[in-house]
Amino acid sequence: METLVAGYLAAHVDDRIERRRLSGSKDRGDIAGLRHMGGRVTVECKNTTRHDLGTWAAEVEIERGNDDGLAGIIAHKRHGKGRAEDQWITMTLGDLVALLTGNRDHLEETP
Repeated sequence: METLVAGYLAAHVDDRIERRRLSGSKDRGDIAGLRHMGGRVTVECKNTTRHDLGTWAAEVEIERGNDDGLAGIIAHKRHGKGRAEDQWITMTLGDLVALLTGNRDHLEETP
């Protein structure tokens, strides 16, 4: 899944995007080089038939923090669909706003 997502993003967004090598306890996501409005976008890839969005969202948030990222997104397998562009992307509304505005300031204001 990581290779599929990284290859698609590299071909259509920025050719410097690549699958990230394992980094131990300070995981920074599965894809390196994805940026938006100057900020890093942390991507966690999942290829499983059982969805666990809550756990995955917590995982990508830790990785986003480790990566000092603007937003975290989850790319997960859409079973029965083999093309990269058909896979699912999930994120929190807060991360969507961060992507659209280029900052995370609104997240620090919300209790």
